[in-house]
Amino acid sequence: MGVDLAGILQKHPTSFEELRGKRIAIDAFNTLYQFLTIIRQPDGTPLQDSRGRITSHLSGLFYRTCSLLEKGIRPVFVFDGEPSPLKAKTIAERVARKREAEEAMKRAIAEGRTAEAAMLAQRTARLTREMVEESKKLLSLLGVPWVQAPSEGEAQCAAMAAEGIVNAVGSQDYDSILFGAPVLVRNLTVAGKRKVPKRSIYVDVEPEEFTLSENLTHLGITRQKLIWIGLLAGTDFNEGVHGIGAKKGLKLVTEHESFDEITKALGPRAEGFDSKLIEDLFMNPPSVKVSEDDLRFGELRRDGIIELMYEEHDFSKERLESSLAKAFNEPLDSSQASLKKWF
Repeated sequence: MGVDLAGILQKHPTSFEELRGKRIAIDAFNTLYQFLTIIRQPDGTPLQDSRGRITSHLSGLFYRTCSLLEKGIRPVFVFDGEPSPLKAKTIAERVARKREAEEAMKRAIAEGRTAEAAMLAQRTARLTREMVEESKKLLSLLGVPWVQAPSEGEAQCAAMAAEGIVNAVGSQDYDSILFGAPVLVRNLTVAGKRKVPKRSIYVDVEPEEFTLSENLTHLGITRQKLIWIGLLAGTDFNEGVHGIGAKKGLKLVTEHESFDEITKALGPRAEGFDSKLIEDLFMNPPSVKVSEDDLRFGELRRDGIIELMYEEHDFSKERLESSLAKAFNEPLDSSQASLKKWF
């Protein structure tokens, strides 16, 4: 889930029109998990093809990417590499929670509690290696660039944004802010009408923008102290301190000049994690150097998309072709086309 800084960060509503022409590094794993969680049948089961293979990730990635291209946004998807050893406990806990949700879902189905089962199903989403490779293949067929991070995808996104090679990071989590991303855009890949959980109403979800420098000035702290707030509230690399959220964390970092002072003030409950190691991970995360050439859009391989999406996974050919025509702003009556508007 990442670190929760929502209670202290200032945000600004933005629009797709304002984002037009911008190159945005998108946290691929974060986005694919969203699709696997949200894109489901009424009974909670994910989309599947005729052979029972899950296709929610492909559906979300294809149609949302086409929508972004149609709006003039230049996405670059960044995939996670090997997770930090510091994340091992978090990963194990997530696996355990998924198993618990699966068992609870089975019981709900057996007892006829279909609505509850559908809700529980959303907690069971798993992103497999095969899904990741399919997603990379689909992006390559679309001609959309993607980057393989050595470790955390959001760290790689943040490094690219800090270097100015992309304009912003697109993610639902706030981790990229701690990793030093100058600008974070949330709701980029989930914007639109969304159903309120457990209620039969829908709300409009719009993109929102967070600027690191503005927030540091507003909060009166440094990025290092913002990381301390993350450590106190809890990150993917540590559990945090019981009873401390972002607001209490902000108060503590403004009252003390070192993290050691904070831990002494909090006593034994602030023990149990290596703050210096995690702070260094946020300040100096592993990343790869990416050039402009690496982020150039390639040619659309229309026949390859039809083969993967229609012939292999049973998507509607007509809907695929309609989305491609809108995304590329040209009639697709040949086997190849390119994102000419970016050149």
